[in-house]
Amino acid sequence: MSVRIGIGTGLGRPLAVEDYWRLVQFCEAHDIDSIWHSDQLLRPSLEPVVMLAALAAMTKTLRFGMNAVVVSYRDPLILAKECATIDYLAPGRLLPVFGVGDAADPAWKATGRGTRGRGERANEAIALIRRLLSEQAVSFHGQHFQYDNVAIEPRPGRPIPIWIGGQSEAAIRRTAALGDGWLGGLTAPKIAGTVVARIKAALKDTGRRIEADHYGVVIPFRVGGTDDQPILSFQQAMIARGRVSPEEPPMIAVGDKATVVNVFRQYIDAGISKFVAIPLSGDAQDLQRQMLHLVQDICPEVED
Repeated sequence: MSVRIGIGTGLGRPLAVEDYWRLVQFCEAHDIDSIWHSDQLLRPSLEPVVMLAALAAMTKTLRFGMNAVVVSYRDPLILAKECATIDYLAPGRLLPVFGVGDAADPAWKATGRGTRGRGERANEAIALIRRLLSEQAVSFHGQHFQYDNVAIEPRPGRPIPIWIGGQSEAAIRRTAALGDGWLGGLTAPKIAGTVVARIKAALKDTGRRIEADHYGVVIPFRVGGTDDQPILSFQQAMIARGRVSPEEPPMIAVGDKATVVNVFRQYIDAGISKFVAIPLSGDAQDLQRQMLHLVQDICPEVED
């Protein structure tokens, strides 16, 4: 099982442009597995598909992904064309992850989409994207999308693995039916392990197979103290978004180097082998320190 660590670009305001590209150069120079952008349409963030195209042009070896794009309020034909174009620029380096989105997100109203049926829309869209990326012509007549003899060119020369986000029962079924992998959110190792086991059980019903090392999670980390300001700010932001309650703080790998490594190992023991590690930092200099901890102290002890 191949254990690898990529990084998420943070959950707050974007870095200054020069600091962002400095981070990207650091990742490529130090063999970081991948860099990820999340889909937060109405929050201070960078649009993920656009950023992946920029990364395709500005890097040579670094892989990049979205964690996760809300497919339910996007057009699958356009999204498939975007993915194919990025893969054309950087063959084999695109890591798409699709999800249905949070029902409480104001983006639903802003995009003119209701939350009713968002799971069914996602299922149809993911199935369509997979076909559009691999077939010469696609005809489809579903509840939400209708296509007649539609094709995109150029198509990828080899299949693009499609990962699924979420940990609900519907997300588990979606992963087993349509996914090549699963990327969980801010969840504890025990829960992540339970989801992995449930996906594997559901695969028996679908007759499909997902590689053993295609299960991952997002994990914020900081080598430092639990009362460091970046930790407190992150916890407050998650509570404000309704992602966690004050009684159930988000899962964070925080402490000295050994403690942080131990958290990653707990996930590995639960069947997780891919990580989107989010360095919790206060400024660009602090981010650099956390990235040095990642490449010098964490990756050598966690990755195989």
